[in-house]
Amino acid sequence: MTAIIISTFLLSLPIAHQPGVQLSFTDALFTAVSAISVTGLTVVSTADTFNTIGYFILVFILQLGGIGIMTLGTFVWLVFGKKIGLKNRQLIMIDQNQSTFSGLVRLMRQILVIIISIELLGAFILGVHFQKYFDGWQEAFIQGLFASVSATTNAGFDITGTSLIPFANDYFVQIINMVLIILGAIGFPVLVELKDFCLHKGPMPYRFTLFTKLTSTTFFLLVGLGAILILLFEHNHFFSDKSWHESFFYALFQSVSTRSAGLATMDMADLSRPSILLLSGMMFIGASPSSVGGGIRTTTFAIMVLSIFFYARGRDSIKIFGREVDPKDIHKAFIVVSTALIIWCGSVMMISFLEPATSLSEIIFEVSSAFGTTGFSLGITPYLSAGAKWILVALMFIGRIGIFSFLFLIRGNTVTEQFHYPKEKVIIG
Repeated sequence: MTAIIISTFLLSLPIAHQPGVQLSFTDALFTAVSAISVTGLTVVSTADTFNTIGYFILVFILQLGGIGIMTLGTFVWLVFGKKIGLKNRQLIMIDQNQSTFSGLVRLMRQILVIIISIELLGAFILGVHFQKYFDGWQEAFIQGLFASVSATTNAGFDITGTSLIPFANDYFVQIINMVLIILGAIGFPVLVELKDFCLHKGPMPYRFTLFTKLTSTTFFLLVGLGAILILLFEHNHFFSDKSWHESFFYALFQSVSTRSAGLATMDMADLSRPSILLLSGMMFIGASPSSVGGGIRTTTFAIMVLSIFFYARGRDSIKIFGREVDPKDIHKAFIVVSTALIIWCGSVMMISFLEPATSLSEIIFEVSSAFGTTGFSLGITPYLSAGAKWILVALMFIGRIGIFSFLFLIRGNTVTEQFHYPKEKVIIG
């Protein structure tokens, strides 16, 4: 909450605005929450509202939201030689979905180094390439830095004014952005394990954890399935006059971006209704746990699907990649999905009530984008009422911190059961 207040104040400063621009409190707050939650939904044009100072303020906020307040806070504590206490370690453990205190500070340090390195490399590559699009190397590298940070943190913000639509035919820019998006959304633990794998020199082969195997497999299966379905749905619609490679890159980029990025190479309003509903579902799932993204997360979705599959085959447990999933994790997955669906459905109904002139598919798309902290939009966000905007603000906040962190904030103290009643079966289904 403190980060949101500070971000709102910084974005409200006149020195961050273009000449003659005035930003209302609601719009500044919405932009701040969107940046802190790395969503990318905007009620104002970033390029037309903010100047170069505003761009750097946004880059700072995106880092704060993407890498995580506790990660950056840990770095500051280490720089000043402050001891990381038990309370701070508990906050780090919640922030990064860890189950133990062991190695938390080392994990924070690794995450920060890896993400900053990725962003700087991406900024350099894009900055060099952008010199053929922009006047002067300074503007090219500012555009490259902002684009790299926005893609890596899956923020979805842009300072071109039209996302990545100007680069719809520049496949190099698209590939670099897709790589950055994937590295940001696939999960910090996966990146740490990938780094350890590259540096591994022991006699025994490196073994990836079940989390890395499950989340990576699910992540890329969703990307592939999404691209195939978009190609199918848009074959006789948006792709009817496009070449095979144009159609392929349009479908693949939008599918990758639904993980949580929100950057687009096309106007989302040009898509057919089946594609809009497909993207809504993909955004609801979101990115991987302990990443820059939101939604219910890929592992939650995977465990839910695997639970149904194994139950249908008469099995009481989930066995995959030579391991058995802890029953507590299965229970948690269904709590996350159930809670998320209740919040999602409630938000759709409330916005439908507040915005009767807006179509249901547009509301579903916008709500899914906010909850998945994606930032895709059909263009209705700036025209929503204040009440509808506040609902999206709440969704962005919940989507970014995660359902379990949200429940942790509102629940009471954990109660140890002193006794149990006799158990009795209830008819289900």
